[in-house]
Amino acid sequence: MMPEMTGGVFWEHLHRLVAGGLVLVFGLSTWLAKTATPDQPWIFRACLAGLVLLIIQSIFGGLTVIYRLPDLISTTHLGLAFLFLALVTVLASATGSPRKFESSLGEAASRITILASAGAALIFVQSLIGGLVRHMDAGMACPDVPLCLGEFVPPLVNSMITLHFTHRLIGILAALMIIGLSLWIVRVSAPKPLRLLGLLAAALVVTQVALGFVSVATSLAVIPVSFHTLIAAGLLATLVRLATLAQLSHLSQPPRPQG
Repeated sequence: MMPEMTGGVFWEHLHRLVAGGLVLVFGLSTWLAKTATPDQPWIFRACLAGLVLLIIQSIFGGLTVIYRLPDLISTTHLGLAFLFLALVTVLASATGSPRKFESSLGEAASRITILASAGAALIFVQSLIGGLVRHMDAGMACPDVPLCLGEFVPPLVNSMITLHFTHRLIGILAALMIIGLSLWIVRVSAPKPLRLLGLLAAALVVTQVALGFVSVATSLAVIPVSFHTLIAAGLLATLVRLATLAQLSHLSQPPRPQG
């Protein structure tokens, strides 16, 4: 139950202990959702969905160990973690202190919700591909940056090069989309909390791209690779929070007069 916490055992067992603590904390959150938000039953249902995600996540974590890090199971383990992160970000945003924006977003609110949600979905897909790149040992399939095998479009002669190049390509597309969203949010004079989230998302995605390059340049050193995953999680949470707050703002706006 408590092995000697040395070497890799420390990180693996610490991962399990933190996971157990997460289940307990979120179980308490679910109980609070049942007792404190009876007027919003969707919150309790979302918490139950989160508990189901955690249970499935734990099962896949066990399968990952039993079958010795199979590519698809390990990547699914990561994907479930990111889905849970998105869910709890929605819950935290919806149940936190009410946001009273100093100006009305109008129709821009729904557009921000859609675009931020699309950006979050793109980051989620990008993270899954990144998980496959890592578990299939394709991280150095393109050992040079910013080019890949000395070309903008490398010869896609095997699955590892194709996967690695796809990860880079989607990363660039995500960066352009998120930076464009951030600039648009500033241009339409969105309320300050949304502008700050948009700017944070832009800063994170630029950092994410830079860390991707650094990871390759350092032959997948532990620190840049770990931060690459961490920034992806932070970027996903930022975009989900942006979409949630914009949607709440849209729902709180008074109906437009008829005629």
